[in-house]
Amino acid sequence: MPGLASGTAQGTLPWSWYSDSELLRREQERIFRRSWQYAGPAEHAADAGDYFTCQVGDVPVVVVRDRAGELHAFLNVCRHRGSIVAVGRGNRETLQCRYHAWTYGLDGRLRAAPRAQREPGFDMEGIALRELAVETWGPLLFVHPEADAAPLAETLGPVPGLVTDAGIEPERLRFRRRSESELACNWKVAIENYLECYHCAVAHPGFSAVVDVSPDAYRLETFERGSSQFGPTKSGAGPVEGQFHWLWPVTKLYALPGPPNLAVGPVRPLGPERTASFLDYFFPEDVSDAEVEELFAFDDQVGLEDRVLVESVQAGVRSGLIDEGRLMPESERLLAHFQGLVREAVA
Repeated sequence: MPGLASGTAQGTLPWSWYSDSELLRREQERIFRRSWQYAGPAEHAADAGDYFTCQVGDVPVVVVRDRAGELHAFLNVCRHRGSIVAVGRGNRETLQCRYHAWTYGLDGRLRAAPRAQREPGFDMEGIALRELAVETWGPLLFVHPEADAAPLAETLGPVPGLVTDAGIEPERLRFRRRSESELACNWKVAIENYLECYHCAVAHPGFSAVVDVSPDAYRLETFERGSSQFGPTKSGAGPVEGQFHWLWPVTKLYALPGPPNLAVGPVRPLGPERTASFLDYFFPEDVSDAEVEELFAFDDQVGLEDRVLVESVQAGVRSGLIDEGRLMPESERLLAHFQGLVREAVA
C-alpha cells in the first residue's frame, strides 16, 4: 500500500474529501458505476414476472425475472424521456412507464408506445431498457452498472469459503428483515467505521461483552477488493462466531455471534455529507423468532452507537482547519486498504 510502512503512522485521506460535492460526482462515476454492489434478496426475483427496484450509487435499477426464467437487471430509466419506469416490488407481465405508458417486456424490449403507428419514421425495433450485469451468490443478488463487468467472484474473493467454513449454509438462508437508516456523514466515514474495531472496546460495551476484541484475538485480513475481520466469541454466545466482511466499495456482509445468520447491505451517498444504508438479515427457517429478535436487538444497539460516532467524525472533518488525520498502521490497516483503493479510483 503506497505510503504505508510497517510500524509507522500514515495520513488519512484529505479531510476535504468528506464534504466535497465535486469529488462525490467523480466517486459516483469512477467508483459506484464501476463496481458490484449488493442489490437485494435473490428470492425477491425468484419466479417469472417477479421484479424489484433498487439503487446502485445514483443509478436506478430494476431487477426482473422474465417468462423464460432468465434473470435481468436493467437501468430503470425509460428510453423515451428518461422517467423512472418501475417502482417498488411485485409481479408483472410487463414494465410500463407511468409518464407516457411506454411498455417494455420483461426481457427489456419495447413492446408498445401509444401513437407509435401515427408517427412517421418511428420504429420500436432496437429500443430496449439498458441491460446491466446481475449475478447471485446463495440468497444474495448483486448488480454492476456495466453489462460487461468482470465476474462477481472476483469481488467476492475468499468470502464465500469463509462463510461456509463458519458453518453457515447459504442455500438454507431465507430473508427475514430489512433495516434502513440515514446518517449525517459522508459515505466513506460510514465504511471506515465498519472497517475497524479499534473503537469497539470504548464505544460498544455490549458487543465487546460478546466478542473478544482484544488485539491478540481479533484478526484482520485483506484481499484484492475487500477485507475481513474475525472476532472469537466469548463463552455462551452461540455456534457462529463473529466475522465481518467488506466488499469494494460499499457492501457490508457479516455473521453475528449466535445462530446461523448473515447480514448484508450497501451504503449509498445521498450527498457529500449524508448517506443512506440498509441491511438485509438472513436466517435458516428453523431459527426461532425469539433468537432472531435477540440478534436484531443486539445489532440495532451497535448501529445506534455507531451513528453517534460517524456523525461526530463528520462534524470534525468538516472543520477545515486540519488537512488530514493519522492512522494506526496495524489496528486500522483495513481502513488504510480501503483508502488506498479510493485514492486509486479517483486519481
